[in-house]
Amino acid sequence: MLKRISAVAISILVAGFVYGRYGKGGGGKFGLDLQPFIISMPYQKISLEEKEALVHMREEEKLARDVYRTLYEAWGLRVFSNIARSEERHMDAVKALLVKYNIEDPVKDISVGAFSEPKMAELYQKLVSRGLQSSQDALIVGATIEDLDIYDIEKWLLKVDNMDITFVFSNLKKGSENHIRAFTRILKNRYGVIYKAQYISQEELDEILNSGYNGQGNGRRRRGRIW
Repeated sequence: MLKRISAVAISILVAGFVYGRYGKGGGGKFGLDLQPFIISMPYQKISLEEKEALVHMREEEKLARDVYRTLYEAWGLRVFSNIARSEERHMDAVKALLVKYNIEDPVKDISVGAFSEPKMAELYQKLVSRGLQSSQDALIVGATIEDLDIYDIEKWLLKVDNMDITFVFSNLKKGSENHIRAFTRILKNRYGVIYKAQYISQEELDEILNSGYNGQGNGRRRRGRIW
C-alpha cells in the first residue's frame, strides 16, 4: 500500500512538472521531446523487479502494435492504425528507459510478429487468429489487449518506485484506458456487443468506460497527444 501511494504521489508530482513545462495536456512539443525528457529525469537505483517490468512492457507494447497493424491490414478499420501508432510511441517510451538504465532491449527484431519471449509470440498468434475471424472479433481482440495491458501495468506499478518508470507506466495506463474506450465504443455502436472484462475487474472496467478520455477532454483526442 505504501509503495502504491508513493507511486501515485510521484505521478502527480511529475504531471505537474510536465504541465508547467509543456502546457495543458502535454501535447505537441512534449511528444517530440519525450525520450530526452525521460532520460533527463533523476537517475535512480533500479531493482530487479523494475528491470523485469521494463523488459516485459517493451514486448507487451510491441505485441499490441503488431496485432493492431495486422488487423488493420485485414479489416481496414482506422481505429487499429491510429492505436498502432500510439503503441509505437509506448514502445519508444519504454525503450528510452532501457537505454537510460543500460538494460538489454528484448526487441531484437522490430518486424511484426517477432518476439524474444516465446509466450509473447504464442499470444500474438492466438490473438491474430481470433481477430482474423471477423471485424467484430478483431475489435474484441483490441479490447482484450488493452484489458491485459491495464492489468499488467497496475501490477507493475505496485512494484516500481523510480520516478521515471512510474511516470511512463502511469501514462501507458492512461493510454490503454483511452484505447479500451475506443474499442468498446465501436463494438457497442456497430455490433451491439458489450465487452466483458477478462483481466481487470468488471467494476474497474465500468469505471473506466464511464469516465472521460484521459487528458483529452469531452472524449475527443487532442492533436499532439503523446499517449
